Amino acid sequence: MASALAAKMGFNSLLRKPARSFSVRICTMESDMEFSCEVKWKGKDLFDLVCRTLGLRETWFFGLQYNIKDTVAWLKMEKKVLDQEVPKEEPITFYFIAKFYPENAEEELVQDITQHLFFLQVKKKILEEEIHCPPEASVLLASYAVHAELNVASYASFVNASLFLAPVQVINLYQMTAEMWEERITACYAEHRGRTRDEAEMEYLKIAQDLDMYGVNYFLIRNKKGTDLLLGVDALGLHIYEPDNRLTPKCSFPWNEIRNISYSDKEFTIKPLDKKTNVFKFNSSRLRVNKLILQLCIGNHDLFMRRRRVDSLEVQQMKAQAREERARKQVERQRLQREKQLREEAERARDELERRLIQLQDEAHMANEALLRSEQTADLLAEKAQIAEEEAKLLAQKAAEAETEMQRIKVTAIRGQEERRLMEQKMLEAEMLALKMAEESERRAKEAEQLKQDLQEARDSERRAKNKLLEITSRTVYTAALHAPPRHVYVDCFHTSNLSFDFKDTDMKRLSMEIEKEKVEYMEKSKHLQEQLNELKTEIESLKLKERETSLDIIHNQNTEQGTSKQTEKPTPAPVCLSL
Repeated sequence: MASALAAKMGFNSLLRKPARSFSVRICTMESDMEFSCEVKWKGKDLFDLVCRTLGLRETWFFGLQYNIKDTVAWLKMEKKVLDQEVPKEEPITFYFIAKFYPENAEEELVQDITQHLFFLQVKKKILEEEIHCPPEASVLLASYAVHAELNVASYASFVNASLFLAPVQVINLYQMTAEMWEERITACYAEHRGRTRDEAEMEYLKIAQDLDMYGVNYFLIRNKKGTDLLLGVDALGLHIYEPDNRLTPKCSFPWNEIRNISYSDKEFTIKPLDKKTNVFKFNSSRLRVNKLILQLCIGNHDLFMRRRRVDSLEVQQMKAQAREERARKQVERQRLQREKQLREEAERARDELERRLIQLQDEAHMANEALLRSEQTADLLAEKAQIAEEEAKLLAQKAAEAETEMQRIKVTAIRGQEERRLMEQKMLEAEMLALKMAEESERRAKEAEQLKQDLQEARDSERRAKNKLLEITSRTVYTAALHAPPRHVYVDCFHTSNLSFDFKDTDMKRLSMEIEKEKVEYMEKSKHLQEQLNELKTEIESLKLKERETSLDIIHNQNTEQGTSKQTEKPTPAPVCLSL
């Protein structure tokens, strides 16, 4: 019995044996993924798995975020996943998003996947109004977002996409219809033709990174006097805001001007590099928020220092590969543009030949109709000539009968004087009638002769129409043969995709010169961009509904007028030691 009880207890212990794996769901800005993880895995193991799956090498910008009660937390890399305060229900949900933002997206973001993930995250924050965006910038951003994401072909889908990619608050702020918004976005969109998706995404980020709330994490804090304030942590340093103004900081502490930050219990102390400047102390009432602030301070400061050192070998390799990839894409894009140009020229030539063929067919059709009308006219004239000839014969017959009657009257005139007088009178009348009939016969004969001439002219016209039709038909065949493009040209156009390109030194030098040229053009485009934003703002300013302006809109307008927006000069880098 004891052995049976022991066996039963052993069986129950096997049933309660802990699982050796657990499932997680990773939500990126583009898709969701599920993985099975071992219980011994640390946060770094899971994070590396996600990065490998995405093909992401610029891992230092990103992290795994999860929800815990009424706040968020980031998965620690050196601690086991299950030993952290993660949700216990499987699959455990993590959000793979950017934790730190670059100072300059164009210079720092190397991989296309990194750029794409930042584009999706920043766009989401702008559309959800977590980042305040002025109206003129919203129009320009919407045009780049349409170009980067949708590549729409139809007019209706373009209108819907344009409005969908603009913040609702901005659309509601103006007395403008959907067509008016679409007109302005289309005007901007038309200037982006020829750009790739990656170029459109980078232009979007270059505009967005100049917004005042871009890349800033806000936390509710209190100073040592108990005043409620907001702490902003971003790539440039720490900023202190009024609770109702997230655009204009009351004071800022750039990373290169901070001597150290110390944290004790719930209190943070910021010690500036200048010892004459007062120490700033603040606290937060929640331990989890304090830990999050500390993580963001350490991470942003590390990246701040990293940017000011020589790139590591890994980064240098990535940038070299990116340059080679851009050069390859540039050559490929030029090749595709040449093929597209050749196809367009061939299509234009084909359209011209078709147009010319239709024109010649129309001329031939008109000539056929003219020939048909000439034949009908000739038949009618021939019929009239035959009728006139028959009438002339009848008149001649009647004239002969009249002459015979006149001779008979002369023979019988001897019957009497009275009869002679009457006969003379009748003879006179008969002579007059004969003369009249002769004149009519002559007139009818002339008319018959004229109709014969008209018939002959109609037949000549018919012969000339037939000759003209033959000439037009021959010219159509000759023109089509003359303008038809040689068949081997199309073969060359559609088989160039099998060609291979040999990158020589001369090619790379030429591409380098083109890249330098693009840099100069970029400076000109930046000036054009600012002018474009000012022009858009002027166009729609008169349609603004002042009563719908938010406090952030009012503050942004004041900052723009005073020149205190984020586009001010950035601090000069200097060595700093952060002791945390």
